[in-house]
Amino acid sequence: MAPPGAMEIGLIVVAIIILFGASKIPELARSLGKATGEFKKGKQEIERELTDVEKSIKETPEETKSSKVKQMARDLGISTEGKTEEQLLDEIQKKMPKVKSET
Repeated sequence: MAPPGAMEIGLIVVAIIILFGASKIPELARSLGKATGEFKKGKQEIERELTDVEKSIKETPEETKSSKVKQMARDLGISTEGKTEEQLLDEIQKKMPKVKSET
């Protein structure tokens, strides 16, 4: 006795041969193979793009924060050459006018 599903697969193969003829089957198989290959290429490309987007999202906030700190320092006339973000923040804080609280 054939395993379950073998009979159905056999019937499908016979129906395809009857509908398309034996000469068209290799052509259909090639088309199916090309379509599968294109699908896999598209899937890999999308996965690569998603990975790139995830990397840029993870990197962007820190880079944006750093560039904003540097821009603020430049606006206040502080040299940013060779200084860390913490050093720049300290210098910015020293340059900023002191605000007196009304209490």
